[in-house]
Amino acid sequence: QVQLVEPGGGLVQAGGSLRLSCAASGRTSSTYGMAWFRQAPGKEREFVTGISWSGLSKYYADSVTGRFTISRDNAEHTVYLQMNSLKPEDTAVFYCAAGNRLHSSTDIYADHKYDYWGQGTQVTVSS
Repeated sequence: QVQLVEPGGGLVQAGGSLRLSCAASGRTSSTYGMAWFRQAPGKEREFVTGISWSGLSKYYADSVTGRFTISRDNAEHTVYLQMNSLKPEDTAVFYCAAGNRLHSSTDIYADHKYDYWGQGTQVTVSS
């Protein structure tokens, strides 16, 4: 089992920046791909960004490309999401996810491929 904890989140003005982190504990010796998803009110959960175990492969949704950056520190069992140039439409609950059944780039984008999820953290961007 892997537990994911996401401190951070909060309220920020449009154009501002925010950094989310996700700390893993438990069976962290396995090689997990990690990702961030988000869910806005009244909308389905959507993929935001994902990163391979090695950190060499990164994937982004078109809506955040160029503004968000994912990174990871395997020694600290932590993945980060740096969010710049935030927009009101980025307002959502952000979830960290981990999985070791991610065998292709297609898998990275699929929420059902992830086995472990954080509790979610609210990000609100005011206009």
